[in-house]
Amino acid sequence: MKVPILLLFLVTLVLCGCQSTDLAPVRSGSLRFEDDEQRLWTGAQKEQRVLDRSGLVYEDPALEAYLTGVARNLQPREVVDLIPFSVRVIRDRHLNAFAFPNGRIYLHTGILARMDNEAQLAALLAHEMTHCTHRHAVKNLRDIKNKTAFLAALQSATVGMGAIGEMAGLLGTLGTVASVTGYSRENEAEADTEGFKLVVRAGYDPKESKKLFEHLRQEVLDEKKKEPFFFGSHPRLQERIDNYEKLIRETGGKGGVTRTEEFLRNIKDVLLVNAFLDLKAGRFETAMKGAEKYLAIAPQDARAYYLAGEIFRQKGGDGEMEKGLAHYERAISLAPGYPEPYRGAGLIYLKRNDRPRAKSMLESYLLRAPNAADRKHIEEYVRECSAKGEP
Repeated sequence: MKVPILLLFLVTLVLCGCQSTDLAPVRSGSLRFEDDEQRLWTGAQKEQRVLDRSGLVYEDPALEAYLTGVARNLQPREVVDLIPFSVRVIRDRHLNAFAFPNGRIYLHTGILARMDNEAQLAALLAHEMTHCTHRHAVKNLRDIKNKTAFLAALQSATVGMGAIGEMAGLLGTLGTVASVTGYSRENEAEADTEGFKLVVRAGYDPKESKKLFEHLRQEVLDEKKKEPFFFGSHPRLQERIDNYEKLIRETGGKGGVTRTEEFLRNIKDVLLVNAFLDLKAGRFETAMKGAEKYLAIAPQDARAYYLAGEIFRQKGGDGEMEKGLAHYERAISLAPGYPEPYRGAGLIYLKRNDRPRAKSMLESYLLRAPNAADRKHIEEYVRECSAKGEP
């Protein structure tokens, strides 16, 4: 069972000694590890291999290069030489981002899709990178005062890991701490403060830092469901907002760049992928927001109209069905060879008992998708329409 193994790993580290928590941030020169910190880096590499082989990583080399470039540009070269920061994306709708001690950062599609611009991305990356440069993982383990509370919090978090689906079986010790429980309030505040300095130094608009977390807080409030990850916690998000408000006031209203167009161009496909994930989870309003955001960038993409059609069809109701048909028809007009809109339209006509149109649309779907996974199911609908004949 994963939880006892996870706790055993932490207990082993805790019992290895009582080294000082007064660790200098990684800035330049050489990075020297004591045994426990070296074990953390080794453990991080093992956990990353599990994640990278899980099939949940969103494979897009160009996107990863963009995200990693934004991250590395926030840090001085001498720091990047010591901690080789890199960013990968996980195909998951939850609001989550986490960093391993060795500089590997994972962003969920869910949190990436909620951002408006590169300045907001930089704020999140800078926060996560500070956990690495300021060595928060090993500090937490060494802090004797927090050990009992830390282990209790971790045990509580892992007991509830079923709420995060496939990720529950993939997050190891370090991933769980970073993405579910978070670090101490002091460490998180330090990540806000030091990360904010990186954002300002890089020339980004500091006001966007707060806006990101306001977006996330509103998302949590709108969904009225408790998110299992750190960045889905309303109290934790409010802490971030309060901290950034104070930091922004101290800059005296200083402005900066947002790089909105470049950001949206690079993460465009993530919007659509995540909107389909939201639809699968029955989060219709969130899925529609994602579809609309994508269409604002790519107004001629049939996939987004198909997605909108699916949202309306699955919501149900006569008015919704009519809207669904309109979106399917738009998708078909843009990409006549795209199979899925024909199936969606056929299912609506079938529900309306319009058998001739249902049969025509479903046959068109099968013609364009001869190896469809649901072929037998759809063929049964076609036979049903044929057997009953035209009304």
